[in-house]
Amino acid sequence: MNDAIFSQLDFGPLTEFLEDDDITDISYSNGGQVWLKSLTKGIFQVDRPDINNAMMEKLAFQCSNVMGKTFNMASPFLDAESAELRMNFIHDSISTNGIACVVRKTPAKIRLNKDKLINERYTTLEIHDFLLKCVEGHCNIIVSGETGSGKTELVKYLASYTKENEKIITIEDTLELHLDKIFPHRDIVAVKTNNIASYTDVLVSCMRQNPKWILLSEVRSAEAVLAVRNSISSGHNILSTIHSDKASAIPLRMYSLMESSQDLDQFLSSIHRYVQIGVYVKGYFSKELNRFQREIFEVCEFYVNEKNVPKKNIIYKKFMNGNFQLQNPTKYLLEYLSIQGVMLPEDTFKLGSVNKGEED
Repeated sequence: MNDAIFSQLDFGPLTEFLEDDDITDISYSNGGQVWLKSLTKGIFQVDRPDINNAMMEKLAFQCSNVMGKTFNMASPFLDAESAELRMNFIHDSISTNGIACVVRKTPAKIRLNKDKLINERYTTLEIHDFLLKCVEGHCNIIVSGETGSGKTELVKYLASYTKENEKIITIEDTLELHLDKIFPHRDIVAVKTNNIASYTDVLVSCMRQNPKWILLSEVRSAEAVLAVRNSISSGHNILSTIHSDKASAIPLRMYSLMESSQDLDQFLSSIHRYVQIGVYVKGYFSKELNRFQREIFEVCEFYVNEKNVPKKNIIYKKFMNGNFQLQNPTKYLLEYLSIQGVMLPEDTFKLGSVNKGEED
């Protein structure tokens, strides 16, 4: 669905929320409840009697008409997508307390910048600069977190620091990255998977396009896991996201998505060998700041030692009491970066110690 079609829709009282850059999601359910998700307040409810079942049904039918689809008891689900907006409706024949709808805004912009990240305590300056060095050194990076934690926004920010002459291919099943629109002058191919072009089909074709970076919007299936592994094992670099409650658990989370009975040790060794960095982003309401807060809670380095044993090194870990622990990257990551032309000192964070690696 393109923007021209969306422009034909009358969003009525939803328009003010669509025009508010602070609001990212609109949820309607339960015969009149309107819930918003914003960058500063998190999730909260608003009292809007003018947004009701009749209004939402009218919007759904407008949407189905311009799309040439049906929305009724026989076809109770309706999805619509534009470059910067995604909508999902559930018909009241199966949503027994009234029509349900979720609107997600996916603007073609990068909401994050260095000053915002540091000033709003999203991360420390040391970790910010370290992650950018990892991008410069072509590390494969996977960002984890819960829904709404800001994983995709962080990936977009990191991707903005890839070199201008490095070709990027984005592979998504729902449009969220929009790097081709953010950087129209760059060599970027944006690919959307569907029931005809699967992750596997798209990846095989994309590799023939000679990309330097492959960005998968989210790893949430066995096929996506295989796409990641095939991408990085063939020499391409990836930036991607996954649902996981900590960075150090990313390899095991990827294994849990696999549908085959693949050997666990062999799988973990391959992921630890080819994925250098995992990042965990957490979103929560901060009583101290009195606003919704997103921040990096963990940065983990993955590697295999000389005996081909998968190991991890938790470089940064934040605790809810505000304390954090910091550890230098191991010799394995420093060697990888040096091969890519990025030189970091052994005592990267000036801790007065050097981490040779081995112990988790």
